[in-house]
Amino acid sequence: MSEAKKILVGEDSSVIINLTKNVLAFENYKMTAARNGKQVLDLMEKEDFDLILMDINMPVLDGIQCTKAIRALEDERKSKIPIIAISGNIHNYTLDDFRKAGFDEFIQKPLDFDKVLATVKKHLSL
Repeated sequence: MSEAKKILVGEDSSVIINLTKNVLAFENYKMTAARNGKQVLDLMEKEDFDLILMDINMPVLDGIQCTKAIRALEDERKSKIPIIAISGNIHNYTLDDFRKAGFDEFIQKPLDFDKVLATVKKHLSL
């Protein structure tokens, strides 16, 4: 059996973190949570992840600024990690805005966890 894929979730809502953790664990993914963009960057320095689910609106460093910082990293494995935006304000942005910020895809809140799993699986199988 292969090693569990590691997913970093940048999200400031405890409810969403817990629901996401349960859904991902069901598929044998290992999840680590960060409550703001700075924590996401700190965790990425210490360990490797296979995918990031990133809330757009977080304190300290928002998801867009954090994603731009990740895309600018020198370590190519880390800078090219799939990043999926999560946002309740999706109507404030266009798909092009997300792409320019460096996101691979986006999912609208409230989260449809079937869609979250399908999107995660799609990007981890590329």
